[in-house]
Amino acid sequence: MKIAILSRNPKLYSTRRLVEAGEQAGHEVHVIDTLRCYMSMVSHKPEIHFKGRTLEGYDAVIPRIGASITFYGCAVLRQFEMMGVFPVNESVAITRSRDKLRSLQLLARKGVGLPVTGFANAPDDIPDLISMVGGAPLVIKLLEGTQGIGVVLAETRQAAESVIEAFMGMSANIMVQEYIKEAGGADIRCFVVDGKVVASMKRQAKDGEFRSNLHRGGSASLIRITPEERATAVRAARIMGLNVAGVDILRSNHGPLVMEVNSSPGLEGIESATGKDVAGMIISFLEKSARPHRTATKGIKG
Repeated sequence: MKIAILSRNPKLYSTRRLVEAGEQAGHEVHVIDTLRCYMSMVSHKPEIHFKGRTLEGYDAVIPRIGASITFYGCAVLRQFEMMGVFPVNESVAITRSRDKLRSLQLLARKGVGLPVTGFANAPDDIPDLISMVGGAPLVIKLLEGTQGIGVVLAETRQAAESVIEAFMGMSANIMVQEYIKEAGGADIRCFVVDGKVVASMKRQAKDGEFRSNLHRGGSASLIRITPEERATAVRAARIMGLNVAGVDILRSNHGPLVMEVNSSPGLEGIESATGKDVAGMIISFLEKSARPHRTATKGIKG
């Protein structure tokens, strides 16, 4: 197969591992800078150009689209789809999962366990918003934040009101969530490929920190997940329509709660913690699934 990897940096661990796994399996793999692609929209003949040449003949595309370039990256991926190239994850599924509020609404509609979450627009509604999620302590999240950036733990009601007012004053879109104290600053990253959890790790926040993101100094370790956690992760990925996903779960007193479904999960932490060849599993999925003009959305509309 001829495989394109949409990535801004060929030196990133995840990109390098996907190239290695693809080449070891005998495929031709090209890393393409997403923002250097430009497109021609002509009836019956969509084209993508890259550094003065036309991209053609690809069988599959692996999108590694950063959150900051979601709009343009999904436009490029959509163009590949129009050209009949099989995507690991479809553009519509990536767009759906990147919208934190929309993704939680879709998961809630299907009955997936979530932390109690609130969303409001007017400062006058802040007191009721805080009460709605169970009061302080609570977590305040910027909808556009990634890797733990823009996530604040407000330990008192007064602190929560001040932080929410400040964010609203900057016209920032935020949501508030109940704080799951029993999780102990840890979450579980379940890596889903083709409807199966192929690897999972526990991410533990460093001392004095509640965010478990590895980018925030958290540590990763191997963990055995329960059948309920496994089923929750698979279901969340399917609802988003993602063939490859990182599903972040909290262990709570009332079962597993989904925090986020990531459409472009990193490989370094999960491969290091588990010793599994996750990149190779993604390539194997492509070998089994890639067909011209075939897409594989298994999620729901919305």
